[in-house]
Amino acid sequence: MDLTSDDAKAAARSLRADLAEQGIAISHGAALELVAHQLGLRDWNTASAVLGRRDDDTAGLGAPVPILRLHRFADVRPFYVDYLGFAVEWEHRFEPGMPLYARLARGATRLDLSEHHGDGTPGSAVWIPVADVGALHRELRRKDHPSVRPGIDRDAPGGPTLAVIDPSGNMLRFCEAE
Repeated sequence: MDLTSDDAKAAARSLRADLAEQGIAISHGAALELVAHQLGLRDWNTASAVLGRRDDDTAGLGAPVPILRLHRFADVRPFYVDYLGFAVEWEHRFEPGMPLYARLARGATRLDLSEHHGDGTPGSAVWIPVADVGALHRELRRKDHPSVRPGIDRDAPGGPTLAVIDPSGNMLRFCEAE
């Protein structure tokens, strides 16, 4: 089960109650901040933007998984795996020599990459929320990709954004929601 902001709020209530039993009083806001830090996030605002939410959708809709069209998976694999740090969850071909369809994952983000004609449009863009765009930027700068030198657009709609273009021309916009 993925952690939701409701789960994090419940954890903050439990933390506050446990501390109160030990004679330590903190505000609910302070408890939320502590839970966010325990989750490895900068603050509660970041946590509430990044964490999923539970709603009353009886159909149980999940997070969408974008399909990015590419020409050859072998050409983009080093970009996604070695540079961006995604892991290949699975790969599928109907038979040898047929186009590849693969799912990649990093954290809560899932991307499907497809060599199939008609799956997605080359040059698509995907907006991906991140807890700390500066940390991602530093990570990517250390890897020194030969053809990618991303910067952070601090005035981008939605918050500071780091944009990279994959070898097939698809744009990934990593945004730290404000």
